[in-house]
Amino acid sequence: MLVDSHCHLNFEDLAARVPEILAAMDSAGVAGALCVSVTLETFPEVEALALAHPHLFASAGVHPDYADVEEPDVEHLARLASGARVVAVGETGLDYFRLGSGVEWQRERFRRHIRAAREVGKPLIVHTRSAAEDTLRILREEGADRVGGVMHCFTETLDVARAAIDLGFMISFSGILTFRNAESLREVARAIPLDAMLVETDSPFLAPVPLRGKINEPAFVRHTAQRLAELRGLGLADIAHRTTENFLRLFRIDRAALRPVSAAAVN
Repeated sequence: MLVDSHCHLNFEDLAARVPEILAAMDSAGVAGALCVSVTLETFPEVEALALAHPHLFASAGVHPDYADVEEPDVEHLARLASGARVVAVGETGLDYFRLGSGVEWQRERFRRHIRAAREVGKPLIVHTRSAAEDTLRILREEGADRVGGVMHCFTETLDVARAAIDLGFMISFSGILTFRNAESLREVARAIPLDAMLVETDSPFLAPVPLRGKINEPAFVRHTAQRLAELRGLGLADIAHRTTENFLRLFRIDRAALRPVSAAAVN
């Protein structure tokens, strides 16, 4: 079975289609998905999905790209992250690609997320773009290795991946892994340990080849997993098993919470 370790089912392109999306997951052998929070205002939507569907899980956090939203404090984040269906803190991190590097509020927000994660003992979901050096520095300074987490939708170098793994973080590959111009990312996928890998869609964004241009959804994680299997010289079932075990271990989820799928769906 497969798991989509990062999606946004509450976003407009997907929210009205949840029953259809869940059915497609079943057909594709995707037994669960983590629905990731990007603002406090929309966190209740994310949590509601997890409460309504036992094989969906939630996170609590505010994305670094969102400037004009309710600003989280450590206490509030910790309270939200303590929910029974909330398995992680984030999406958090740094993004200098969109906002530039002169954004101290972004760095302070990131620190508050790490402190909240440490308080509740749950892993972090980290977004980093054009900010790897500062991201790693702040993770170290704030003791993020005590909780670990995932570098989601990874697009950085092998050195960055190894540094993150040394801090107890996993590396999650999205549909970008299948893109024609992503050879440097494929080199990372070939090199890092199998027990440090996750797969994700980041849906509704980044649909993988051969579905470029479509609205992404959790069922499509199969294509990223297939490409990862090819890069590692393994079968799809092997990668599905490895990445699912990694997901369950990182987010401390009982296997029984996942939805049973046909073995044929991931072979």
